[in-house]
Amino acid sequence: MEDSEPDEVDKLKAKFMSAWHNMKYSWVVRTKTNFSRNSPVFLLGKCYHFKSEGMSESASGCPHAAASNEMILSNVNQFRKDFITRIWLTYRREFPQLKGCTLTTDCGWGCALRSGQMLLAQSLLLHFCGRDWLWPDALEMVALESELFKAKPSTMSDSGAGFTFLPPLERPLQNMNEQLGSSSSKKQTLKLNPANTTSEEEKLHRKIISWLADNPAAIFGMHKLVELGENSGKRAGDWYGPAVVAHILRRAVEDAVEPELQGITVYVAQDCTVYIGDVKEKHLQAIGSGMPKPSDRRAVVILIPVRLGGEKVNLEYKEIVKGILSLEFCVGIIGGKPKQSFYFVGFQDDSLIYMDPHYCQSFVDVTAKDFPLEVLSSPSSKEKYPLFTFSSGHARDYDIDKLCTPKTDSAVQLSETRRRKAERLSNEEFVLL
Repeated sequence: MEDSEPDEVDKLKAKFMSAWHNMKYSWVVRTKTNFSRNSPVFLLGKCYHFKSEGMSESASGCPHAAASNEMILSNVNQFRKDFITRIWLTYRREFPQLKGCTLTTDCGWGCALRSGQMLLAQSLLLHFCGRDWLWPDALEMVALESELFKAKPSTMSDSGAGFTFLPPLERPLQNMNEQLGSSSSKKQTLKLNPANTTSEEEKLHRKIISWLADNPAAIFGMHKLVELGENSGKRAGDWYGPAVVAHILRRAVEDAVEPELQGITVYVAQDCTVYIGDVKEKHLQAIGSGMPKPSDRRAVVILIPVRLGGEKVNLEYKEIVKGILSLEFCVGIIGGKPKQSFYFVGFQDDSLIYMDPHYCQSFVDVTAKDFPLEVLSSPSSKEKYPLFTFSSGHARDYDIDKLCTPKTDSAVQLSETRRRKAERLSNEEFVLL
């Protein structure tokens, strides 16, 4: 009886915390996202302009103003459709019980795993559908709004006019001078009728989302990721740092047996260094097993855990972060501050655009036919402060391997003291991935 009492207390505490987090994160806070019309907006390597070239604010009454505004509206809509196409994953409640515990929700602790899922989803979307592909229902979601944008005094650093985008575009901008992840804005859910998925890209889009579902069978779902996290001393209810999430994603992709995923590998950089020889070797090993894979079926996802500062981001890294988000094949950045992770996908000026997982939604059964998709949905400084480096050869050439040996499934269970130490170190992390 004495041994069972703590278990009952833990169960009761877990139920109470789950109920509290479900209520806390279920509230929807409607916010508006402000953009300047004078600066380009970057979204995962794509650049959008909200101002007609050569058109000044004082020329709004000229004969060409209407055409100019029409072109701006077209650019705004294109950006919105692109943004809505990104797969947005959040806290969920009432999903099947996680193995080894009584939890049926990840509210309050699973934001880093959700951020990692979004990054992996974008990687797969880029690989299978291409960067120019747009989710067809995104057109309907934009059309649902009676007012797509309106001019207003800018809240940015410039003095020109700005735009206020109304919901569903509620992934806010955040100033890079502030600590990343400090906002708690949420997204208003829109309900659409299930789309008839006829094109190959639409089928793949739906399949990617099913791989991320909250059930034990989903290869990249919360149940699978929590199970893989046990090898790093983590368990359901713990907070996962971005570096741990990177290795969990690597293991999940390695374990996947789906035919479509064969030839895709995930490489996690060690000590902020990408060893080119290791990347090639790992990829060749992955595609060397089984039948030869067509070149268009092969892909490498490179994840680079890196710390950008202590309490706040070191501003020496600001331009580098923006440069990364401008790259054509960038799949985003995850991280924030301890116990609060976000998925960063773009920027305007010195403000970042991110997707917020801190919103509790109901479990979606992806085994149902036509399950809904809309609810998921300076040079000198660079030389002095590199975020990471590329190096020829292999990690073993630099004696790095022995410092980063991954745990195996047969590894001895971590003691409670070591587990708590690992959790404390993870909670103190301030990293971007």
